[in-house]
Amino acid sequence: MVTSQLAERFDPADAATWIARGRSPPHAEALAKAWRDFPDLAPTAPLEDRMARTRARVVAMRPVNDAIAAAAEGERQRTNFAHVEGKDVSGSITDSDRAILRGRADYGYDWETATCYSQGWYAAHAGWSYGKPGCTRQLDAHRAAYDRGFADGGGDPADLFDAARRSMIAADRTGEQTKTGAAAPAGRPLPSSWPRPTDDARPARWHRRLLILADDPAFEEGSTSTILDQVLARPEAEQLNIVLLTAGGFTTPSSIPRREPLTTERCDELATDPEQTATLRHLTAGLTIDDILVAAQGDALAVIDAHASALPLCRSMERTRNTVLQQRQHLKTWLDRAATGTGNVGAGHIRWSKLAQGLSGKLGEFTVRYGGKAVEDRRHIIVVETTTGTPATGYVTADGRPLDPRVSFGSKTRMRQEMAAALRSFGGATQLAPTQ
Repeated sequence: MVTSQLAERFDPADAATWIARGRSPPHAEALAKAWRDFPDLAPTAPLEDRMARTRARVVAMRPVNDAIAAAAEGERQRTNFAHVEGKDVSGSITDSDRAILRGRADYGYDWETATCYSQGWYAAHAGWSYGKPGCTRQLDAHRAAYDRGFADGGGDPADLFDAARRSMIAADRTGEQTKTGAAAPAGRPLPSSWPRPTDDARPARWHRRLLILADDPAFEEGSTSTILDQVLARPEAEQLNIVLLTAGGFTTPSSIPRREPLTTERCDELATDPEQTATLRHLTAGLTIDDILVAAQGDALAVIDAHASALPLCRSMERTRNTVLQQRQHLKTWLDRAATGTGNVGAGHIRWSKLAQGLSGKLGEFTVRYGGKAVEDRRHIIVVETTTGTPATGYVTADGRPLDPRVSFGSKTRMRQEMAAALRSFGGATQLAPTQ
């Protein structure tokens, strides 16, 4: 009964069936004609005949399916360009959006190619080095469009000093301004342009680090934010210099004012308040800072940009980026990178292996690998090895303390952190033990 009703509702040889399923009348009629010309054979017909009939119908339907795909692609292109044109009308269009429209108008590019043109143009305009188009399919046309956009933006890959010249021009360009309309000081990148934290930077002592944290939605009266809890949970973090951006302006965790929401309107007021620059300069006065992290997004980040002249210039300047989950991971990476104790630490980028192959890390001549669990207490073990593949024995710290290449720890979730700490310790060690 149900099967017969389904058969009555779906008749592929009737154009109305395809129209009811979203096809246009011409496409619906072409699909129905293919089914009328090549209907299914009876189930009792030989298998070879039924398969041949199906293949013939597929061949007959191929032109209309191609036409349907082309129509859908044309609609997607029209919608994407219309969205950018709408941003132009509303006044929210960006320089890269204008480059997309320019690529279509001047060179007749489709959406993907115009996007690659825009990427090349903006890379040159912003003072970045020559790169590659970010399209999923990097066709020859996409690469050519990127090259043309890069050239139209003032870039010249053959010039050795091209990137340096364009970066200086971009720093002085009126488009690269803070929310107050004042251009950023020459040679001082705004916090919004800082990179995300990585393993590259040299670890710094806790008392020489500065964290600038924007007010978090999790703030409530008389409590601290969840992000601040994550920071202060580190035993060593009591030495960390922390500045909070709240609705009352810049302050410290020990003197949090009455809680008010950090709204867009309030951010606009703080960005244009010269007293905030003086407050931020006062909070950082007398500090020797080697490492800064800004944990702020959106309007709050614009406030910090507006008062960036009060921030100290230092070796490592980074900020959290992208999604909330990634921001928390960036914060964890930055916290894990701190140098503890009084000994030397090894600098440089730790090269991690793929987790599926078994996590391992390399720093200089040292490699750290997972060594399984100890038999006696079931604690996890990692082993630091040299280039010969043998445990790194005989290494001592600067004050003569021997380093054990076998490190044990409890929770496996701390493996990457323990591996990084071990590599940094051995990277700053020596085999020249002091004379007793």
